[in-house]
Amino acid sequence: MSLGRRLSDKKILWTSFVATILITVAFPVIGSMWGITFIDPISDPSAVRQAISTMSPDQHRAHAWITGTLDVAYPLAYCSLFIGSAYKFYNRFPCLVALPFYVLAPTDLLEGVVQILALTSTADWIDAKTFLTPLKTNLFLLGILTTAVGCMVWLTARARTDLH
Repeated sequence: MSLGRRLSDKKILWTSFVATILITVAFPVIGSMWGITFIDPISDPSAVRQAISTMSPDQHRAHAWITGTLDVAYPLAYCSLFIGSAYKFYNRFPCLVALPFYVLAPTDLLEGVVQILALTSTADWIDAKTFLTPLKTNLFLLGILTTAVGCMVWLTARARTDLH
């Protein structure tokens, strides 16, 4: 059985959905505890460098730890949801619908590596965020869209079947 088919299992889809929601909520809660402005959505290298320069050493460490934990679990959760949904909701060519999300996970993870390297003053590859962050963001929005549309179409078809 393919990865996509396994991720489309009802239990795995629900687990991916719940994990995605919980991690989404965890970011602002944990970030506010440390007073962190996350650099994840920032693609302009000078703005990223500026944001990092305004952080304290404790905020650097906290952001790096959050990026190395929550921000690793997050793309695994939401990509599992997006890929599983593609296989669950799209009967025709689910592998093509899911294809962008196989790219999304490593893109988000690579962006995290760039950020950890910058936050720990190990290396400055921040210029890569010029490409990685918009790619990640657009693929993430595509995932939300394809999942929502697929779910609505699936639910509509299911309701029609139940009515007949």
